[in-house]
Amino acid sequence: MAKYEVKQTAVSQVLADVRSDKIAIPELQRPFVWKSWQVRDLMDSLYNGYPVGYLITWQSVGAKLKGGDVATHQQILIDGQQRVTALRAAIAGQSVVGKRYQKKRIVIAFNPITEEFATSTPAIRKSKQWIHDVSEFYSGTSQLTFLRNYFKNNPESDEEKVEASVTRLAAVEHAQVGVISLADDLDVETVAEIFVRINAKGVPLSSADFVMSKIATYGDEGRNLRKLIDYFCHLAVAGHAFEDIRENDDEFSA
Repeated sequence: MAKYEVKQTAVSQVLADVRSDKIAIPELQRPFVWKSWQVRDLMDSLYNGYPVGYLITWQSVGAKLKGGDVATHQQILIDGQQRVTALRAAIAGQSVVGKRYQKKRIVIAFNPITEEFATSTPAIRKSKQWIHDVSEFYSGTSQLTFLRNYFKNNPESDEEKVEASVTRLAAVEHAQVGVISLADDLDVETVAEIFVRINAKGVPLSSADFVMSKIATYGDEGRNLRKLIDYFCHLAVAGHAFEDIRENDDEFSA
């Protein structure tokens, strides 16, 4: 008997569920490790209707979440943290917490004339052809108002082509993402094993990642030991990261 079910969910719904804590990130996940070009490529794939892989969630009462909270009846994100965090950065304009626990923005730009995505640069920000930050497009004025302003600044552009590009850009929020929901009666050790096996096909897990994921499954002691090792290693090379750790993990730093 299958221990999961598969469904399709819009990108906007996934982001809304994370924002409202209906989907939470578990303690056994890793910091954001993607490069900015990977965020750019994810947006480009959604824009072009390419598949972007499945998210995997698991509903389990009592599972530990990042920051020290305990899950109630949330869907916990087991696989897909990098993609969801990338979408939150690109579309919602939220900062990401990197491997050194420093917050930063990853700003993705879009050119409606060439239909090209890029990491925002000073040169791009000076160009009137580019949408300098697509998160502002998604949270800003209506599409009609945007187009009027764009054509005013780019009078030589092909209006029909630009309008089609902007419509496709807006549709990224409604692109469908596959979600695999694991059975809620699976224990945390089984879920951790699924996590490790799946990630062997994505951004490779090192032996240290594997050990850290396993340690985090052994109750409060394992979770705190995992954090102690992780945080100590980061503080050894970046002492200023303590303030970032304290801000993002109240329970551990108390």
